[in-house]
Amino acid sequence: MTLTCGVDVGGTKIAGGVVDEQGEVLEELRMPSPAADAEAIESAIVDLVTDLKSRHRISAVGIGAAGYVDKSRSSVMFAPNIAWRDVPLKAHLEQRLHLDVVVENDGNASAWGEFAFGAGRAADDLLLVAVGTGVGGGLVLDGELYRGAFGIGAEIGHMRVVPQGRPCGCGNQGCLEQYASGSALVREVRAAAASGSGSAQGLLERAGGDAAGITGPLITEAAKAGDGFAVDQFEVLGSWLGEGIASLAAVLDPGVVVVGGGVSEAGDLLLEPVRAAFASQLTGRGHRPQPEIRLAELGNRACLVGAADLARR
Repeated sequence: MTLTCGVDVGGTKIAGGVVDEQGEVLEELRMPSPAADAEAIESAIVDLVTDLKSRHRISAVGIGAAGYVDKSRSSVMFAPNIAWRDVPLKAHLEQRLHLDVVVENDGNASAWGEFAFGAGRAADDLLLVAVGTGVGGGLVLDGELYRGAFGIGAEIGHMRVVPQGRPCGCGNQGCLEQYASGSALVREVRAAAASGSGSAQGLLERAGGDAAGITGPLITEAAKAGDGFAVDQFEVLGSWLGEGIASLAAVLDPGVVVVGGGVSEAGDLLLEPVRAAFASQLTGRGHRPQPEIRLAELGNRACLVGAADLARR
């Protein structure tokens, strides 16, 4: 049995796991992401993989990187939320780990994980929408991962939805992830709580009276408990996301849309408004097949599972 290691490197956490040929995670480790320090991120990856390697016979490593990865799958050209700028990550890690390394965009890795082992197993064409700190994407067409001419396709979070809108970490304004991400959700709720809004009082109390203590998981917990304001915020976020997916479907025509990422743990609180907005905005609605919007099956493991499998291949 061939074992590979997948590492999911995001703006807030690094998760790594040992994965077998059936996509099963045999062991997983997590740590905070030192996102502002490129060298510290590399060291954290090396420490995590080295720890796992001490207990498992790992043949290769796949990195799911939250950034623009070149088509050779070796360098991170740019990352909106991490201090990576033209970093030859594959070469650096191979030198330190003495293992073959493949670097893949995290959205692509997640899409492949769901396509090979998760909610898209029976599909030929899949669009993955990952809603977390930002909004990531991945696309499988005719059973093959689509990367684009330069390796940076499917960066759906940086599709502009509001001209001259909110500033984004990518350098533009009005990107989808500024309205439909976990960061956007937290930003809006914190602002309401800090302004003294009565609607946000319940969430403020849950955070111990400190608006800065309001987190995505706290908002999700409140919404599941029936907090009306928290539910409304998921309605807003889901509407943005559903409209964005409808625009993408007009171009890509996917057979299945899989929604994953940390925010998707809210389940139907997120998916119901996504589906409603999608159905109301889809071009040609009522006269064309409508792709099913599904919840990711692999949860927050999709990226590391997909990265590990891509390293094996």
